[in-house]
Amino acid sequence: MDRMNRFALRLALSALFGMSAFRALCQESGRPVAEMADSFRADGKIYVVVGVLAIILLGLIVYLIRLDRKIGRIEKSVSSNQ
Repeated sequence: MDRMNRFALRLALSALFGMSAFRALCQESGRPVAEMADSFRADGKIYVVVGVLAIILLGLIVYLIRLDRKIGRIEKSVSSNQ
């Protein structure tokens, strides 16, 4: 398995475990929901919040993938020069 496939596998497993933990935390526990969340949901602003969070997360993932590729290229050039 090459380096990029291992990275993609780790990323996918991390996302899977993270989503399952998040889902477990989001289960209804019988206590009242925060008023702010109710007002966001009623006004339709919750979708804006979720969208902004998704864009930030996507940006971080893209940044990490690009950084990994750059580091891989640098490692190849260093190893080929030795």
